[in-house]
Amino acid sequence: MTEVAFYHLQRAPLDAVLPRLLERTLAANRRALVLVGSAERVEALAGLLWTYRSDSWLPHGTVKDGTAADQPIWLSDKDDNPNAATYLFLTDGAGSLRMAEFERCFDLFDGNDEAAVAAARERWTALKVGGHTLTYWQQDGQGKWEKRA
Repeated sequence: MTEVAFYHLQRAPLDAVLPRLLERTLAANRRALVLVGSAERVEALAGLLWTYRSDSWLPHGTVKDGTAADQPIWLSDKDDNPNAATYLFLTDGAGSLRMAEFERCFDLFDGNDEAAVAAARERWTALKVGGHTLTYWQQDGQGKWEKRA
């Protein structure tokens, strides 16, 4: 079964956390699929990955860029896997019916939004029933990620 890590974003927003997780993904020689809630969000994150640090960028693509197979990181609002990713990142409450195809999944949710937290709890329960290995991560007072479950 797929290993699913829930990231409870309270101290840092998605725009700060996602690029760091994607850096680690590439360092592990893995490919990533980032699922988001809308086509507009795809374009916003694509822009972020070009500019999140002045001394770096993350190689990525979207449907507007063309060949997914050439992209180590693919941003999409569609539940497909055109770049043969092994890591799946779920944002904006996006879900996937293809989770079993991935080695790891990262479910990043806004911990300051009660509706997002409630939806994450529902996803946790459903995935646990489905037999997935689940972990829960939360930031401490200094911003360091701690495994809480």
